[in-house]
Parts: sequence; structure tokens; C-alpha cells
Amino acid sequence: MRAVGLHPDVIVVTSRLMQTTCTLVRSGGEAFCIDSPVLPDELEILPAIAEQAQFAVVGLLATHADWDHLLAAYAFPEAALGMAESSTRVLRERPGAAQRALRLFDDQLYIERPRPLGIGEVQSLPTPGRCDIGESELELYETGGHTPDGMAIRVPWAGILVCGDHLSPVEIPMLSAGGSLEAYLATLDRLEPLVAEATAVVPGHGEPLDGTRALAILDEDRAYLNHLRDHGPQAPLPLARRSREQKRIHAENAARVT
Repeated sequence: MRAVGLHPDVIVVTSRLMQTTCTLVRSGGEAFCIDSPVLPDELEILPAIAEQAQFAVVGLLATHADWDHLLAAYAFPEAALGMAESSTRVLRERPGAAQRALRLFDDQLYIERPRPLGIGEVQSLPTPGRCDIGESELELYETGGHTPDGMAIRVPWAGILVCGDHLSPVEIPMLSAGGSLEAYLATLDRLEPLVAEATAVVPGHGEPLDGTRALAILDEDRAYLNHLRDHGPQAPLPLARRSREQKRIHAENAARVT
């Protein structure tokens, strides 16, 4: 696991598995943990990282309802979870789905966890909207397309945008079950002006990006999705994301679109 300080009030932790990111944000005497690393030892050490940096975590935020973004409850079991209204609706309509997906993942990789995933109290947050933290506010923006739910989170005093499973340098746009190509394109349109103003962008998977590189990835993702809509399986993948796994994701995308 790698921890990088992007700002005195922002630390990004990247998991060894799937390069999943977790962002710690501080204002005044309060801190939030956005999303989560994946492995049990990473979750175990996360509170120590926060404490050493003097980030007093009082709440959790998740960019969307996929299981790999909900695991901070293991690290901070007393903290309430905030999610977009669309994400709380997914949890309500699919009770236990995240826990079942986590168990399947853990069984495949022989991962043992100290206890079943307990999501606990969930606060529904409007998007677009704002969320109080200490002496400041986080800005919340609707996302979708990868899944039917989600939000991006802007840290305005730090110039940092946390955008969930979008703008990844390691993964092409993924249309999960319930996702939508047109909704994904609409999300990219909403994110574009935020990315243009950002000092740094934190994707759900992959290293934090400067604004220029994030804009380049946004353009690549938009072009890929437009080609996918027009050409299906024959759509070209972004040049730096053509691994066997990305080709598998592309094949699933094409099947959903066609």
C-alpha cells in the first residue's frame, strides 16, 4: 500500500490490489475517509496512517455502492457512511449484494477477514449538493454510467477532485450491470469543467493524476465510448489500456451495448 500527500489536508492511499484508492480529507478537527483500500492488512493499518497524520476520521464517504469502495467500515467501524441518494437506493434495492460480492472475491483469492462486512448507518446525500466537514464543505456531483449510481467529490480548498471509477489511467470505462453508455458520456461532460480546474484528480483505480493528464484520459474515454456506440466490438481501446484484462472488459462492454 502506498500513501501520498496531495495537500496538507488530503492523503491518498492506493491498495496493492486493483490499485483501488482511498482518500483522507481533513478540515479543522474533522476528517473523512472516501472509499477504501481492499486488503485486510491495509484496512488494519489505515487508522494508524490517519492518526499519525493527525486526521481524526469521523465519517466515511463512498463514491458508489460497489463493494470495493465500502470497506472503510472495517477500519473505522464507529463512523457513519455517507453516499449519494442514488447509491443508498442501490443498497436498499439490492440488500446484501455488496457482502455477497465481497465473499465471492475473498473466496477466489483465499482472503480472510476478521468479520463480515457491516455497512451500518448510511446517510443519503443529495447530488449535486454539499457536505459539511469541519470548517469547510465538500462539493458533491452526480455521476453514473459505470454503475447506475454514484458521486464525485470536490475538495475546493485543495483543488482536488475524487471521481470514483472514472478517468482511470489503468482501466477503460467499464459498463457494469445497470450501467449506461449514454449516462457515462453525460458524466464525462459534467466532470470536464471540474477536471479543468483541478490541481489533482483521484480516480477509483490508479495513481492520482494532475489536471492535464486527467483531461487527456477524459478525452480518450469519451472517444472510446463513442466508438463503442458506433462500432461495438471493433471499437479501438485507448493506447495505454490494451492489456488482456482491458480487452475482456471491452468485450463485456460491447455485449451490453449491442
